[in-house]
Amino acid sequence: MTAPTPLDEPGPLENALSRLQCVLVARRARYTPEAVSWSQYDILELLRLQGRMTPSQLGERLGVARTGVSKALRVLKDLGLVTQAQGGGDRREQLTLLTDSGRDFLARAASGRHDAAQRVLAALTQGEQAIFTELCEKACSALETQGEQGQAVRP
Repeated sequence: MTAPTPLDEPGPLENALSRLQCVLVARRARYTPEAVSWSQYDILELLRLQGRMTPSQLGERLGVARTGVSKALRVLKDLGLVTQAQGGGDRREQLTLLTDSGRDFLARAASGRHDAAQRVLAALTQGEQAIFTELCEKACSALETQGEQGQAVRP
């Protein structure tokens, strides 16, 4: 058995991405202090975009196993952010939907994103804004291709 090799020191890009992630997460926590994980947030956002969905639909769309969706929904229900109701045709089918508190949570998160975007816009020239936007889109596309290797991608 060989000893694991230490990771190389991160380069400037990795450090910049890490710092940006930390800043964005800290800012999100100020606007939405509820203990909501990224996967739970993805469920809330998907419900906002798509409306009522079954746990199976959520899992399929997010690339998450049914057990993972069930655990996430339990937390979200306990926080009062989602509720479940019996589906129309099948008595066993549960439709998940946002509550007013869930919509409020997402509105506060959107307010935080908007505030962050306004602060970044104020710090960059129009040309830098265009370049930053293009680079963000390119980075997201590169990261989303991980899904092709069997990992879930964000909605």
